[in-house]
Amino acid sequence: MKLYLASNNPHKAAELSALARRDRLEVEIISARAAGGMPPVAEDTGTFDGNARKKAQALQAVLAGAGTPPVEATKGGWWVLADDSGLCVDALDGAPGVESANYAGPGAADGENLARLVAAMRNVPEGKRGAQFVCVLLLLGADGGERRFEGRCAGQLLTEPDGAAGFGYDPLFVPEGETRSMAAMSAAEKNLVSHRARAWAKLSAWLKAQAAG
Repeated sequence: MKLYLASNNPHKAAELSALARRDRLEVEIISARAAGGMPPVAEDTGTFDGNARKKAQALQAVLAGAGTPPVEATKGGWWVLADDSGLCVDALDGAPGVESANYAGPGAADGENLARLVAAMRNVPEGKRGAQFVCVLLLLGADGGERRFEGRCAGQLLTEPDGAAGFGYDPLFVPEGETRSMAAMSAAEKNLVSHRARAWAKLSAWLKAQAAG
């Protein structure tokens, strides 16, 4: 089975490919870039579900226009996979949430978004720095069929970034039961607890059920 990933983010493609290998799935994850390019999408629906759906539909339109995948392979053999995720902070009433990628403004870099969050949380005391990462993975089939999988990872925010791995808000976020930020964990460790890994676990179970027939 082929999954065409509706994202230009190479970190997401690497994470999901690693999870697929770990689960020994016969799944090929193909980046939007390799499939013809991910068109710009206005993530303006106000929900993770809605944004993921818009991204999936946008890449599906690109694939249809390019004739990729071929028509004869469209019956159950491929899906567009879209991810929308973000960090929801209790003290900020759920912000940055669906605006996580643009928290510091349209087109903001990870470091800019992270710096804005550090500043916004500067005077929030320990014990009131709860947050959770949320991930929605959405599969869109050639026939318009849709499957949705959600994962959440609760934790606390540090006062200053720590760790050099990961991406996004990982350097500031410590998952429940852990003492290190996500950016201080190895990729394998992160893939045991992350929101994306938890959403993927549900998707993986569905893929295995499909393969079993």
